[in-house]
Amino acid sequence: MKDFRRIALFALVIGAVPFFTQSGVVLNFVMTALYACLLSQAWNVLGGFGGQFSFGHALFFGTGAYVQAIAQMQWGLSPWVALPLAMAFAAGVGAFVGAASFRYGLKGSYFALVTLAFAEVFRIVATSVPFTGAGVGLMLPLQESAANMQFANRSGFIWLMLGLVTLALCVTAWLKASRFGAYLQAVRDNEDAARAIGVNPFSVKLIATILSGGLMGAGGAFYVQVFQYIDPGIAFGSHTSVEALVGAIVGGLGTLWGPLLGAVSLHILADLTRNLFGQLPGINMVIYGVVLIGIVMFLPRGIAGLGTITPLQWLRGSKASDGEQHGGKP
Repeated sequence: MKDFRRIALFALVIGAVPFFTQSGVVLNFVMTALYACLLSQAWNVLGGFGGQFSFGHALFFGTGAYVQAIAQMQWGLSPWVALPLAMAFAAGVGAFVGAASFRYGLKGSYFALVTLAFAEVFRIVATSVPFTGAGVGLMLPLQESAANMQFANRSGFIWLMLGLVTLALCVTAWLKASRFGAYLQAVRDNEDAARAIGVNPFSVKLIATILSGGLMGAGGAFYVQVFQYIDPGIAFGSHTSVEALVGAIVGGLGTLWGPLLGAVSLHILADLTRNLFGQLPGINMVIYGVVLIGIVMFLPRGIAGLGTITPLQWLRGSKASDGEQHGGKP
């Protein structure tokens, strides 16, 4: 219950931001940071708690984005109806990919490559079929109103994204406290041992993939509503998958607040390097990359693990702490 109270407090604080400032810069930062947090939380459900590293989470993002756009433009549905539909379709794709992968025992690098391959297949299909707009993509008509989920300012989008992030945080808190979450982490730590005590790794990983896919699909649906455009490169491009996994890894895998901390920290870092060194082509990305490598090397538990790592472990790097994080011996 303590985690849920903290989530409620977080939602109240962030939800109050638009009442204290109308700065477009601040509101846009809050909105995009929350968006990055949702992607990282979605990836964390499967990659952090389940230990199934995916390189193709853009597959679920793109599915949600296209369903959100197609449901409005071609099926005539309200965007508020299209949003849960987009999440359901993305979760369905997660069920298909998970069943196809885990049925044949794929895990580790093999699972990562399979998800990447599926994302690329969906990108090629979306480029070829007419109902996705093919290579041109789809553009939503501008009709500003709350009923159409197109708000006149960033405040409405912040509250919408905050609701989705709060949902993702509640799912993560449930994974921390529930029996299913314990099963999922047991499968992550040692699949054979989990099977020996009666856990079904296939069903546990499959449910985690469905949950992760649904949350990622919500991120895609939100993207369409904000930018009113989607094409195959945006929907299924690798940059979305990278953004999701890097935020979770930097913040702390298998933690409640780690993906949020990682997403916000990386967002701040990206903005600072771009603003300070944007006039020097490539320098901002070099600095961003160096800082990112440093975090991965010297904070193996992520930003969320800062208070639990000893100076000796910090100097040694990831070996000692990685074993502890995933239930093994250092």
